[in-house]
Amino acid sequence: MSSDPDQLPTPHPSEPHAQGFSAKLNWLRAGVLGANDGIVSTAGLVVGVAAASTARGPILTAGIAGLAAGAVSMALGEYVSVSTQRDSERSLLAKERRELAELPDAELDELASLYEAKGLTPATARTVAEELTAHDAFAAHADAELGIDPDELTNPWQAAISSAISFTLGALLPLIAILVPPATSRVPITFVAVLVALALTGSVSARLGGSPRGKAVLRVVLGGALAMIVTYGIGQIVDTVQI
Repeated sequence: MSSDPDQLPTPHPSEPHAQGFSAKLNWLRAGVLGANDGIVSTAGLVVGVAAASTARGPILTAGIAGLAAGAVSMALGEYVSVSTQRDSERSLLAKERRELAELPDAELDELASLYEAKGLTPATARTVAEELTAHDAFAAHADAELGIDPDELTNPWQAAISSAISFTLGALLPLIAILVPPATSRVPITFVAVLVALALTGSVSARLGGSPRGKAVLRVVLGGALAMIVTYGIGQIVDTVQI
């Protein structure tokens, strides 16, 4: 720590405390998971079709259809989910505004008790509550009582677009891997490319979440391999029945 009393300590890069950083980290993690979903679902689809047909046309059609359907589904799901969350946040904030307008003394007591519950002495908690209320009562209650930043509510459109883009980027990899090689090697090459990509997304996801990297990579790789094996087997069965 610096000996200069006028120099404020700088947070360590591995321990960011900014409120916005946590939100950005969550979006990044969601993007990685969306890409992972795109890789697995599209890989399973095109490998299954490739097992039943060597023609590029059906594989391309199935891959593009799966990519489009998956991206739209992810976008809609995220939009609905985040819209619901945003509506709930707005409702809670509106309720807090009404309570502050109608019962300011009771809200001050509540804020003081919240800080007291966090470990401050009653006198200090009261002082902190009074000073924060004088500065911005609504922001103080939104943070301490609701854990919401009124200026950074979740954006459903941002969530929908981010999910669609991440899914699409992930889905492009197995689609390209299955179409470029010759028919005799396209499935093995796709298997390898997909498993390498899943190992990468699993590693990044583990790093962002602070979890053991080996277990995370093993889970996604085994899951992706299982999905492709199952769909490949189904494709083979369908091809045999058609014959």
